[in-house]
Amino acid sequence: MKHFTRSAIQELERFYRANLVNSVSGYKPANLIGTVSDSGVTNVAIFSSVVHLGADPALLAFIQRPVVGEQGHTYKNIRQNGYYTINHIHRDFVEKAHATSAKFDPLTSEFDACGLNAEWLDGFPAPFVQESRVKIGMRFVQEIPIDLNKTIMVIGQIEHLYVAEQAIQENGQVALDRVAGVCISGLECYHDVTPLAAFPYAKVTKH
Repeated sequence: MKHFTRSAIQELERFYRANLVNSVSGYKPANLIGTVSDSGVTNVAIFSSVVHLGADPALLAFIQRPVVGEQGHTYKNIRQNGYYTINHIHRDFVEKAHATSAKFDPLTSEFDACGLNAEWLDGFPAPFVQESRVKIGMRFVQEIPIDLNKTIMVIGQIEHLYVAEQAIQENGQVALDRVAGVCISGLECYHDVTPLAAFPYAKVTKH
């Protein structure tokens, strides 16, 4: 088994280190976050850091990388208008979704540049990804700066949730395999999701 110490990790070549550390945590969700600037330019960018924080109220969070110069369009748009969308990525448009990770200038819409379609639903003030079968309308509620590496945890509350009917199971669980959902390992590897097992709620039993 290969052993890396903290100092050895720090001394690794930049991209090797990034691939190693980004993949060692395991499979991550694949989502596109949609926003719009005050000047009306739509933005969509891929994120693999979306996490569930709680169901009552319904909160999700994601980690924003350090905002440097003109980059960080997603974060800046969210702070400008307070709304954004989280859209699952599926097998049939994974390449277009990955293309949104490029560093576009602020006046370029990644929707247009990457061949994705912005969708406006029920008067919500941020664009959804039309191609997605699981779409979440979010309202910004809090940010937590992480001083260790200058990232930011962005927390939002679910205002709208759109899920393809075939993916919703009787108990409310969303079956991601039914809509060809994908996940991410590392920075650029995408994987199909397939169910392995489902167990009942675990309880301590006396023997």
